[in-house]
Amino acid sequence: MNYGVVRYILGRILQAEGCFLVFPVIVGIIYGESDIWAYLITMGICLAVGTLMSIRKPKKGGLFLKEGFFVVGLGWIFMSLFGAIPFVISGDIPNYIDAVFETSSGLSTTGASILTDVEALSRTNLFWRSFTHLLGGMGVFVFLGALLPMLGGNSMNLMKAESTGPSVDKLVPRLKDTAKILYAIYLSMGFVEAVILVVLGLPVYDSLLLTFGTIGTGGFGVLNTSISTYSPAIQWTITVFMFLSGVNYAMYFLILRRKFKSALKLSEVRLYVCVYVICVALICFDLRNYYSAFSENIRQSAFQVSTLLTSTGYMTADFDKWPEFSKSLLIFIMLVGACAGSTGGGIKMSRVLIICKSIKKQLQMLIHPRAIKKIKVDGADVDHDVVRATNAYIAVFCVFLAASTVLLSIDGHDFTTNFTATLATLNNMGPGFNLVGPTCNYSFFSPFSKIVLIIDMLAGRLELFPILLLLTPGSWKRRL
Repeated sequence: MNYGVVRYILGRILQAEGCFLVFPVIVGIIYGESDIWAYLITMGICLAVGTLMSIRKPKKGGLFLKEGFFVVGLGWIFMSLFGAIPFVISGDIPNYIDAVFETSSGLSTTGASILTDVEALSRTNLFWRSFTHLLGGMGVFVFLGALLPMLGGNSMNLMKAESTGPSVDKLVPRLKDTAKILYAIYLSMGFVEAVILVVLGLPVYDSLLLTFGTIGTGGFGVLNTSISTYSPAIQWTITVFMFLSGVNYAMYFLILRRKFKSALKLSEVRLYVCVYVICVALICFDLRNYYSAFSENIRQSAFQVSTLLTSTGYMTADFDKWPEFSKSLLIFIMLVGACAGSTGGGIKMSRVLIICKSIKKQLQMLIHPRAIKKIKVDGADVDHDVVRATNAYIAVFCVFLAASTVLLSIDGHDFTTNFTATLATLNNMGPGFNLVGPTCNYSFFSPFSKIVLIIDMLAGRLELFPILLLLTPGSWKRRL
């Protein structure tokens, strides 16, 4: 392990977080709130610690894949630990574990909350809480790759460790340009949504916070009722932008390059659209007697499928009271998730494609043992290492899911609560069922269970392996 590289990059991360804290300070000044001191103090701490860690560049600047995974895992943990400090100093979330839970949930774009009264928070704290979605949605290291010279071309290993999906490629030859393109698309989509919400009558402040939660697929709201009290037009707007945020950003890049045929041929995106349309149709049919008006039926169905398929976590209805068939479909889409290369969570459509094609190949091999079959996606052969990594991911996911569910059971809550709480945090969803349903929160869990869920949220956002690597003793050995 090259500790010099790890120290240096973690220092730059803390410096960046200190700079990000300027935004809630500006909000606090606008609204005349005293909470700005909590952010100024935290800003000083982040900048001071970050400068001490990064003031000396490492002599050996090699950033291999192991260091990439290692530093990304630690980076997100540091961001959560330091980002929670303002909540504690201001007194809005006095318990530090609760504050870390809320911050981790925001950065990982999970949207699970321990708050029983969101509206009691100051506007400054409420802004920082939602702003973490904007930071975590596309990725902190992607942002740094767009703005700061890190460690040369090896910075690609940071993007691989942080980005979602089984494989990450550059959109253009230079990594820095790729990061800029991703953030340009990301922020442009957010700008358009925020403008539409303002036009529909929302205040600028509310529009910004809801936009952070939508394009980051996070789900932190401004009101205790989430999105349910807003007008149908606002709900439809958020539905559309949640759906768009779950699409692989490579498709948007191809559209910008006017490669429309290539964009439309992306198998993962087509599967994503098919799953969305089929699930909305099935739930809409299942709820035909649940809502009196068809417009209400289709809007609620489309919103709930969009919010859970993309792992956003906003809610307009208590789907925990829906018929069992609809609830089963919602659990299915919670597992599957959005596209790779998007801000959404879940197993990812690309992995589902690879798994289905692997099963098909295995069946064909049983029928024709001597046949040579290759797995293809979008006309290209899928490398065996990608298939192996996909299988490993599913295995590790199941281990995390089972182990966390068992650990949560120590609190004595029912299985559905424990299982869906684990599933919701591991897949960065937010709401689950029973005690963690869409109208509930996570405040009742013990400190131990909250720590388990914090690990699940960060592990789910980072595709498990960076956090798993931190838990592996051999990974801490110094590389000679």
